[in-house]
Amino acid sequence: MPIERQRVQEQDKEIRRHNFNPVESNLTPEQVKSEASRCLNCKNPRCVQGCPVNIQIPKFIEAIKEDNLQKAGDIIRETSMLPSVCGRVCPQERQCEGNCILGIKGEPVSIGALERYVGDNTKAEEVKIIETGKKVAIVGSGCAGITAAADLRKAGHEVEVFEALHEFGGVLRYGIPPFRLPRTVLDRELLNLKNMGVKFHKNVIVGKSITLKQLKEDGFDAIFICSGAGLPKMLNIKGENLNGVFSANEFLTRVNLMHAGQEGSATPLKVGKKVAVFGGGNVAMDAARTAVRVGFEEVFIIYRRTEKELPARLEEIRHAKEEGVIFKFLYAPKEIIGENGYVKSVELEVMELGEPDESGRRKPVSTGKIETIDLDTVIVALGTGPNPIIQKSAENEGLKILTDKKGYITVDEESRATSVDTIYAGGDVAPVGASNAINAMGAGKKAAKAINELLK
Repeated sequence: MPIERQRVQEQDKEIRRHNFNPVESNLTPEQVKSEASRCLNCKNPRCVQGCPVNIQIPKFIEAIKEDNLQKAGDIIRETSMLPSVCGRVCPQERQCEGNCILGIKGEPVSIGALERYVGDNTKAEEVKIIETGKKVAIVGSGCAGITAAADLRKAGHEVEVFEALHEFGGVLRYGIPPFRLPRTVLDRELLNLKNMGVKFHKNVIVGKSITLKQLKEDGFDAIFICSGAGLPKMLNIKGENLNGVFSANEFLTRVNLMHAGQEGSATPLKVGKKVAVFGGGNVAMDAARTAVRVGFEEVFIIYRRTEKELPARLEEIRHAKEEGVIFKFLYAPKEIIGENGYVKSVELEVMELGEPDESGRRKPVSTGKIETIDLDTVIVALGTGPNPIIQKSAENEGLKILTDKKGYITVDEESRATSVDTIYAGGDVAPVGASNAINAMGAGKKAAKAINELLK
């Protein structure tokens, strides 16, 4: 009989609704060995092709089979310095696991769970660094920045990371809740970089505190901009300026980074009874599940298509349902109605699906019917765009960084080079492909490779 796919244990749904502890635990050592034995060690590993940073998946799984966990960790870290992070937040079902041969007729190897276990139970090897005397500035400490910093430091360059916020990690810290990514895990991965000699500076807004031109004058031979996309996209409907309307970016940042959901917080969050999250991606799920935990009595996700079109990970959707989130499909917000300056209710258009749009999903079309639901809070999770501070500041100093019509920095797809010599960009500020952790890491690796070739 074929070996069944091993499952991680999860916190009871009624208990986890009231805490921010990790929902999932690691596989046991016995489960790890059993799951590793399912890998066919394909001659043409499609799983590697499906990984944006090309982790040698069959090789690290083979090391697990050999009872050499540290070797498995070393293999992963040849291409990824964030195994514990990626094992938790990457959309494996669309990437490595989505390409696993076993998944054609059954269930794929649980690559994410194996990577997470290896990352949690091995140490990053000490890297012998031969100094080159070159300096690189990295703007932003998220996935792209961390990855580029690791590769550039290994190459011997002096690397300094500039972070606008008061904690490091970018969206990994302010956007992803700790029940999905424990802060101890993120801190451990960052410590590995600090031990390699990467220097970190917080509370530095490049474009305000210091400019790109000043970084060049300070002796940095190359600059990698990976400042993310922190400018929220809103609904642009009547009532959006009422008290009680948040962008998902603000809501998650206040709770995850500024502890607004905790008693005695310096920036407390007014918790009402009913909250609606508009959107269907991972950020919408994170916002809804966070709203459950901070104490909202009823939490809705309102999405203008059907469940089939939800872009969020299946795991996140399942967890949200288990935790009591109510899904309302084929509804779109028309107007937010207020009373005394605060949200009172929302008018919703009833939708139906028409022909496919440019994304390939069927386009929602209004039926002309309107429904109203009572609410006291609205969270808008419709995506984000790039903050123009860096680009505008650079242009004022004669550095013309080209952007597209949406404000994203234009880059060469392979090298991530911008229109300005020695300046590169990647991650959500210059996206190529889907916006997620592993694609940002891929951008960081490409930029680091190009910068290293430049500095040689």
